[in-house]
Amino acid sequence: MASNAKPAAGSSLLTPKDHALVLIDFQSQMAFATRSIDGIELRNNAALIANAAAGFKVPTVLTTVAEKTFSGPMFDEVVKPFPGQELIDRTTMNAWEDPNVITVVNAIGKNRVVLAGLWTSVCIVGPALSALEQGFDVYVITDACGDVSSEAHERAVERMVQAGARPMTSLQYLLELQRDWGRSETYGLTTGIASKHGGAYGLGIVYAGTMFNAHEG
Repeated sequence: MASNAKPAAGSSLLTPKDHALVLIDFQSQMAFATRSIDGIELRNNAALIANAAAGFKVPTVLTTVAEKTFSGPMFDEVVKPFPGQELIDRTTMNAWEDPNVITVVNAIGKNRVVLAGLWTSVCIVGPALSALEQGFDVYVITDACGDVSSEAHERAVERMVQAGARPMTSLQYLLELQRDWGRSETYGLTTGIASKHGGAYGLGIVYAGTMFNAHEG
């Protein structure tokens, strides 16, 4: 017998206050060898989630690997939404093995972590599997990740999903944080980010607003 339906969100849906976003190694050297996603699309999706997190005030960790000696600076699109925030540079490929990263994660104090970055099969798989083993809920924004081949990216996503991680996309992340067009305080933020970084959906928002003064909700 079916249960009675209730107008309530599922507990696995993200909210701005229930998770930390960890953005990993969006750096020049890592991007040079990325082949599973076009570089422009990768940078656009990274910018989308960074702006979404900053706008919704999601606690966010920015971490790089060997920034000064090898991998280069983090994408400006990722850093710019968080002015003045310190980037945590590491020697470890697995950010979850870096004490400085874990100190910040523990200070944030969320049981859910959302991951995105380069490369999927190394620097995302490592923290995903490590966090899962320690009892965290893990989400991976798969179209804001990339790897040296489509095979490497896809196998990495499969491995994380098999271990219990939840995959999602960058636009899905933004819209899941909003989730109700009646939330007027973040309506402009959400549609503004979508208009700039949301591809064809964003163009539709611009068109509807310009031609008909139409809006969601």
